[in-house]
Amino acid sequence: MEDRDRPRNIRSVVTGTGSYIPTQTVRNEDFLASTFYDDQGNAYDGTNAEIIQKFEKITGIQERRYVTEELQASDIAAFAARDALESSGIDGEELDYLIVAHNFGDVRADNRRSDFVPSLASRVKHALGILNPATIAYDIAFGCPGWVQGMIQADYYLRSGDAQRILVVGAETLSRISDPHDRDSMIYSDGAGATLLEAIPTTECIGILAHAARTDTIEQARLLYMDKSYSPNGRGDDLYLKMDGRSVYNYALAYVPTVVKESLDRAGLTLGEVCKVLIHQANAKMDEAILKRLARLCGVVDLPAGIMPMTISWLGNSSVATVPTLLDLLCKGKLGEDGCRQGDVLVFTSVGAGMNINAIVYRIP
Repeated sequence: MEDRDRPRNIRSVVTGTGSYIPTQTVRNEDFLASTFYDDQGNAYDGTNAEIIQKFEKITGIQERRYVTEELQASDIAAFAARDALESSGIDGEELDYLIVAHNFGDVRADNRRSDFVPSLASRVKHALGILNPATIAYDIAFGCPGWVQGMIQADYYLRSGDAQRILVVGAETLSRISDPHDRDSMIYSDGAGATLLEAIPTTECIGILAHAARTDTIEQARLLYMDKSYSPNGRGDDLYLKMDGRSVYNYALAYVPTVVKESLDRAGLTLGEVCKVLIHQANAKMDEAILKRLARLCGVVDLPAGIMPMTISWLGNSSVATVPTLLDLLCKGKLGEDGCRQGDVLVFTSVGAGMNINAIVYRIP
């Protein structure tokens, strides 16, 4: 048997990470002059200061980042992609796939309509100057879990032998599609993160070890949806992102822990062996409740401090960008003492519109 015909153990390993954190900081106090309404068009009781104080207590968000007017999602996706390529030392011409996860396409500051043609992945490939026609570029729209789902797809490509190197990017500009008269608009932010995955022949149990996912639509499909502004004086037909916050919270609390446990079971690992849980930065209170529920489900009494690093207090919720941005900051030692070491087991997990949930178990080589 020739060597090329011999069966090989292939693992999908992260060899580079990147991110783009927008330069425009928007603090909670910047919303003091806003006028918020409920879904019936009624102004809330109480002052904006009280609304903002309650919002911060629940979500943990003190500030968030917005892109500047000249930038769109594909621009910041390209910034993060270039960062990941540079950190990996890989030439973009060597990529087999370039996958970009997003939900709203490019949305300009002066024309807030979603623009999907050409795909954002094609725009990113163009921005990177990649000439190779065999670098296949396509998009994923999977709600906030889009980047995690892109990583799952990439793992299948790599382990099947169909690809050697894949760049997975998550980018979003939620500031462009949030209703300024909806208090939920304070949750949303912009950003981009990227990861370079390579197929590594090895007998070691490293890289992506297992993953799991689910989609629920019968009662949950429209827990996040698009609709008109809550302002009773709103004009035009612009649509904005809307959310049934309580139902999203309950759904995430019920099912994210089960998906994470399923991925751990498939990997043959326990929660006690996990060093970090990188969870979608959606709502600090919700994420903390999910972690506690996961611990109970796995029979863990005490979780180590710092197992769930958080960036939501200063970056807000940037949808598909939250987990890859968190991973990049972690890998590059930008989260204080929360660094990565060889052999550490990480969990990536996210929940969002669809409703979709997914999780990946990863061991650092």
